[in-house]
Amino acid sequence: MMMENGLSMEGYGENYMEQEEEWEREGLLDPAWEKQQKKTFTAWCNSHLRKAGTGIENIEDDFRNGLKLMLLLEVISGETLPKPDRGKMRFHKIANVNKALDFIASKGVHLVSIGAEEIVDGNLKMTLGMIWTIILRFAIQDISVEEMTAKEGLLLWCQRKTAPYKNVNVQNFHLSFKDGLAFCALIHRHRPDLIDYSKLSKDNPLENLNTAFDVAEKYLDIPRMLDPDDLINTPKPDERAIMTYVSCYYHAFQGAQQAETAANRICKVLKVNQENERLMEEYERLASDLLEWIRRTMPWLNSRQADNSLAGVQKKLEEYRTYRRKHKPPRVEQKAKLETNFNTLQTKLRLSNRPAYLPTEGKTVADISNAWKGLELSEKAFEEWLLAETMRLERLEHLAQKFKIKADAHEDWTRGKEEMLQSQDYRQCKLNELKALKKKHEAFESDLAAHQDRVEQIAAIAQELNSLEYHDCVSVNARCQRICDQWDRLGALTQRRRTSLDEAERILEKIDILHLEFAKRAAPFNNWLDGTREDLVDMFIVHTMEEIQGLIQAHDQFKATLGEADKEFNLIVNLVREVESIVKQYQIPGGLENPYTNITANDMTRKWSDVRQLVPQRDQTLANELRKQQNNEMLRRQFAEKANIVGPWIERQMDAVTAIGMGLQGSLEDQLHRLKEYEQAVYAYKPNIEELEKIHQAVQESMIFENRYTNYTMETLRVGWEQLLTSINRNINEVENQILTRDSKGISQDQLNEFRSSFNHFDKNRTGRLTPEEFKSCLVSLGYSIGKDRQGEMDFQRILAVVDPNSTGYVHFDAFLDFMTRESTDTDTAEQVIDSFRILAADKPYILPDELRRELPPDQAEYCIQRMPPYKGPNAVPGALDYMSFSTALYGETDL
Repeated sequence: MMMENGLSMEGYGENYMEQEEEWEREGLLDPAWEKQQKKTFTAWCNSHLRKAGTGIENIEDDFRNGLKLMLLLEVISGETLPKPDRGKMRFHKIANVNKALDFIASKGVHLVSIGAEEIVDGNLKMTLGMIWTIILRFAIQDISVEEMTAKEGLLLWCQRKTAPYKNVNVQNFHLSFKDGLAFCALIHRHRPDLIDYSKLSKDNPLENLNTAFDVAEKYLDIPRMLDPDDLINTPKPDERAIMTYVSCYYHAFQGAQQAETAANRICKVLKVNQENERLMEEYERLASDLLEWIRRTMPWLNSRQADNSLAGVQKKLEEYRTYRRKHKPPRVEQKAKLETNFNTLQTKLRLSNRPAYLPTEGKTVADISNAWKGLELSEKAFEEWLLAETMRLERLEHLAQKFKIKADAHEDWTRGKEEMLQSQDYRQCKLNELKALKKKHEAFESDLAAHQDRVEQIAAIAQELNSLEYHDCVSVNARCQRICDQWDRLGALTQRRRTSLDEAERILEKIDILHLEFAKRAAPFNNWLDGTREDLVDMFIVHTMEEIQGLIQAHDQFKATLGEADKEFNLIVNLVREVESIVKQYQIPGGLENPYTNITANDMTRKWSDVRQLVPQRDQTLANELRKQQNNEMLRRQFAEKANIVGPWIERQMDAVTAIGMGLQGSLEDQLHRLKEYEQAVYAYKPNIEELEKIHQAVQESMIFENRYTNYTMETLRVGWEQLLTSINRNINEVENQILTRDSKGISQDQLNEFRSSFNHFDKNRTGRLTPEEFKSCLVSLGYSIGKDRQGEMDFQRILAVVDPNSTGYVHFDAFLDFMTRESTDTDTAEQVIDSFRILAADKPYILPDELRRELPPDQAEYCIQRMPPYKGPNAVPGALDYMSFSTALYGETDL
């Protein structure tokens, strides 16, 4: 180090005389320096000799016999020198001085050009050089600030202490102290009660110097070692004299320095604690918010109430899709962030030697995981219910429409039948007319019996609607009841009219054969036409290609029978034509009226025409449904094709992330880099999931409930996607925590790889955890000594209690890594914090609020005051605080 005037500090003190001579040759030696050194060194020696009840007046004379020199060394070193020679001869004096010089040399000081003869002869320069050597060794050498040399350390100490003060800029030990403000600033920094610095001026150096020297002598027990006039009038004061005097300030304030160090340690500990508390509060807030959202969402997912209509259930299904697309994804991210924050907090607690964080009851990671699993189960059940309800209500709507069509057809058929059955027209008929009426009635009975099946179908459909809880069961039941009641009345009226006709049958014998034949053939054919018309307009619902192909095949089979039906139709129409021919030929009054049936050739012709028109319409309806099912088949294939790509991709990414999480694939930074690359790749792949969701929505809207082309469902892919994101986030967090552990604990990458390799070797099933026996084998493989005797087992159980405090029966890698590194780390402890508080409290067993506010930053002082319990020990004073229990509580060693 070079001073501003170019004087070298190398070997400072050891070559004192040579340096003096060199400075004198170069014209750098100021004659006033010797005077300043003599005064300062004399005062410094007396500050120590007075402890032995003596002193010196003339530094070059009073050390000549070596007695006071040996006494001075004994006082400042605390050691005993060899017994001095008491004689007054010159050789006695030289022997004593040599004993002193030998003692100095024994302390590692190499004296150059300083001999006992010069000291005995009263050589002032030699004597000053020797005293400077003693000062440098016993007063300055041990001063160390940030591993600098003694002079650099003392200078840096002065700079730091005076930095906040106006008009003070300490750059050296000569000019920087001439105006006295630096001395006053050092005193005010440590004892502001002794000097009012605000009243001092740079323009009054003499007043400043006298103020500092007087206060130091009176209150700090530092004697005057410098002359203010000499300092002011000398262009460059002697730095050795100033260093000697400043070193006394350093030692006087050493206790305050210890207090500052203690305060810094406490601040560091409290800052860690405050940050941990902030993380705990954030965890509690996030956990409460997520659990509250789950609590609010569960009743909606568990609700099975609907308006029992297809539109209402489809609305609920759309609401559920909105929930899956918009509302749940942010909560998935929140859950991952919560787990990441929790793991980071636990790592910080371990690294700061704090107890593990136990969340509020009901808010643990396990509680959140269980609540999340419950949410997913409710989601699955809710979606299944919605789809089942959609199928049920679609069938209900189909049945209700079918009921209406059949009921409409039946009511059309029964319209006017009651009035006809109650008619007394047979009383005025002729015999042939009466017989015709009877045959007509017989035909009606046949027709009535044929309609029995339709009534039963209507009743069965109504019963099924009731069992399926159709929303408009009241009107269905009312209509069904009216039809059944009317059917019963028709039966009774039919039986009554038959009885009446049977009574008149004795009179009415003649039967019109042709009309009878027509009636016999027309009735079943007419019923066949009615049934066929109903079948051709009958509604149907199918879900597979096989079902629609079955309907098409049945329809084709029906069309194959139309040829025979056409022959029957022509035969029946020919009967009517034959009747018309006879009536026309014989002019039979009323002969065209068929007394046996209300069915006319025109009715049958119209119905047969309707049937022939309905057949191609049915062809078109079936073809449309076939196209719909073909489209559904295409949607199945589209979903399967995409799912069969996305599903294995998710599984491959999961395997790759798990492999990285097992370690031994490069450094932790490499693993973190690859994991973040996977994270980016996964987020970049998200459009494939969204595309699949769109296809899945189209599948659901098309009422497709099974897919034989893939084993993947949208639900399993969603869960796999969320698990992949969670796994990546968890592994990133674990690697970051391992980096934090590695850097905080000071372990190398090779050590970390060794720990990971050994752990993976015994983790046979790749579960990320070891059983106790596997853990013991792993420790042994790493060179950890565990005896096979009873003591060894007890030692192992103690270790197991550390790495598995909850007795889960497993050891995870983070706990294993923490155990393998914690013994060699230098972490703060409760005892260190207690020692620091004891320094601030001046060795008292308690500390006062004012002391905390004086020594600590305001926020941390108030933090301690609010949390420290009152001191209840002996000699307690009002306001005394118990810093011991507070310190142990920081590390979880009490219940405070």
